[in-house]
Amino acid sequence: MSNDQATLTRRQAAKLLGFAAAAAAAPPLASSAVGAASQPVEDRPFSWLEASVRQLQKAMEEGAVTAETLCQAYLERIAHLDPFLRSVVETNPDAVAQARELDRERRHKGPRGPLHGIPVLLKDNIATSDAMETTAGSLALVGHKPPRDAFLVARLRQAGAVLLGKTNLSEWANFRSTHSSSGWSARGGQGANPYVLDRNPCGSSSGTGAAIAANLGAVGVGTETDGSIVCPSNACGLVGVKPTLGLVSRSGIIPIAASQDTAGPMTRWVEDAALLLAAMAGADPADPATVRAPRPGDLLSGLRQDALRGARLGVPRAKLTGYHPKVDQVFQQALEVLKELGAVLVDPADIPHLGAYDEAEFEVLLYEFKWQLADYLAHWAPSCPYKDLPSLMAFNEEHRDREMPFFGQEIFEMAAKKGPLTEKAYRKAKATCRKLADTQGLAATFAKYRLDALVAPTGGPAWVTDLVNGDHFLGGCSTAPAVAGYPHVTVPMGWVHGLPVGLSFIGKPWQEGRLLGYAFAFEQATRVRRPPRFLSTLSAAG
Repeated sequence: MSNDQATLTRRQAAKLLGFAAAAAAAPPLASSAVGAASQPVEDRPFSWLEASVRQLQKAMEEGAVTAETLCQAYLERIAHLDPFLRSVVETNPDAVAQARELDRERRHKGPRGPLHGIPVLLKDNIATSDAMETTAGSLALVGHKPPRDAFLVARLRQAGAVLLGKTNLSEWANFRSTHSSSGWSARGGQGANPYVLDRNPCGSSSGTGAAIAANLGAVGVGTETDGSIVCPSNACGLVGVKPTLGLVSRSGIIPIAASQDTAGPMTRWVEDAALLLAAMAGADPADPATVRAPRPGDLLSGLRQDALRGARLGVPRAKLTGYHPKVDQVFQQALEVLKELGAVLVDPADIPHLGAYDEAEFEVLLYEFKWQLADYLAHWAPSCPYKDLPSLMAFNEEHRDREMPFFGQEIFEMAAKKGPLTEKAYRKAKATCRKLADTQGLAATFAKYRLDALVAPTGGPAWVTDLVNGDHFLGGCSTAPAVAGYPHVTVPMGWVHGLPVGLSFIGKPWQEGRLLGYAFAFEQATRVRRPPRFLSTLSAAG
């Protein structure tokens, strides 16, 4: 490539994705929800800033851009914006070379599929056997790289995705302290919300949420135990999918608890989430839950604008609404849209025992974390000298100035005191969770009201980050599907003082395709999402 060609490529890249100033010119929110879909994404100003996977593939097929140019553009954007966000903890030094090779493969063999050449950001608790680290945000794991890729990473490589980088997260997936600030890790510092920078990005997948919202990558992967995909998606104006437990392999993910852990997509558009989930899902011999799981089928076939017609949606008002009046107002408007789109609302359709298993859930997580983390360290960080919770706690104490400048490790201390998974207390807590969240909770609700899904506000607007006092979480709907292992999809619902809030669809096991269809129909009718403007504080909105 000549110098002139290289310069032209860089210019094309800058034009393709733009920088922060372009975000300020985002189109206004549609005043009417139903009917707004008549304006296609391609016709909107700065459409490449919010480009979907399908649009990026079309551009590559037509020669308007290459995977290499696209990768360079995202890397330039990360360098320009991420110092304000602290959402990307490191970029992949091999990403451009990977993209260049995928361009060559496209020319000679054609694309492998819809993710060919698409830059993906991964949460920094998902193992990669490349030049990047896998640390869960802890300095204790820096330099101790996994011997192989996590199963889902291998799936993404096979699909032709470009691994662009690792995202910051709440250290140890927010399971270290009872007073933590979401989005903070010793490795990455405190992450920011791209809509208003002094606000919190929420949840342990905070870096993925902020980065994808800010267009620092095409799509992203987060992980969730309880809320860590859907909460940052809610706070950062994204689509988030917490799959049925067992749809996506857990092997190679730094764990909290196998009873609830899963990875899932975090994207700007519903179709992108479906494409990414389809690539990630698969039977992994190292994860028995995936071997027993039914396959999801074609996740794209249900993405129709009429997908909500005739759907019976339950509205669990008790405990899942009422924690923020303006969120309730936006939710009520969303319910009207759902009705206009043909949904049958069963209102209310409350979930029995909701919240009755909170203590049991925490007990299960404490027990499983102790033993499953030790197993991960043995098999996925073999060079690491810290092999269990006591040694990690000692590391944190030794490096208190860097690891614990704002909050401690109370959860580590509680988990370290737990006995083996054969103990009666653990077995009782796990049985309580299964009974109250699943068979007498969600399953009973679906059966009683003959529901296709539940619908609720995903959470409140992003709170101001407070490293001194920790998070100020108002409420949300993540716990029931997380404990029961049911699928949960969130999609942008509306705005509260310029901050995004999401709408959740909670379904029966293995019904991801149906939930994605509902989210797609709502997305197409409302077009709620708009790119962030990187305001320094909310008062700057005027």
